[in-house]
Parts: sequence; structure tokens; C-alpha cells
Amino acid sequence: MAAYIVFTKEREHDADAMAEYAGKARAAGAGHPIKPLAFYGAIETLEGPEAAGAVIVEFPTMEDARAWYNSPAYQEARAHRFQGADYRVFLTQGV
Repeated sequence: MAAYIVFTKEREHDADAMAEYAGKARAAGAGHPIKPLAFYGAIETLEGPEAAGAVIVEFPTMEDARAWYNSPAYQEARAHRFQGADYRVFLTQGV
């Protein structure tokens, strides 16, 4: 069953760190069955706090999503995201 990781950027602190994150996160996708569904497109806030950006990526299974997220390559990229911005990130199973 498909699984989705949703990234919601709440606020950015350091554009250089985010640029470093972007390159490393892109490279971390190599060898993983990751499919981008939404990538920082236009956002219309319907409820709750306004988001500064959002990304949704699809994986075939929850296990595939966890394998990518926990991979050494993505964990290295994630360190730059932590320096560059505040995010809410969650994994959810599809129907």
C-alpha cells in the first residue's frame, strides 16, 4: 500500500543551509522508489497556520519510506534542513 511523507515548511532561517539541503536531499533519492507529488507549488491555506512551503513524496510502502528517511544519505541532508528551516514532517499510509 502506498505511503506518503509530507514536509510542511513553517519558516526559513538560512537560505544557504536550505540550498545545501536541497542538493543533498535530491542525491539521497538515488536507489529509492520515491515519486514527488507536490514540490513547493502554490499554497492556499484553508485552516491553521500559514505554511511557507510543502512537499509530498510517495513510496510504494511504509517500509520504503522509512528506508529512505533513515538512510545515511538523507540523514546527512536532514541536518542541513534542521539548520535552515523549521518543518513539520510526517509519514502516512495511503488507502
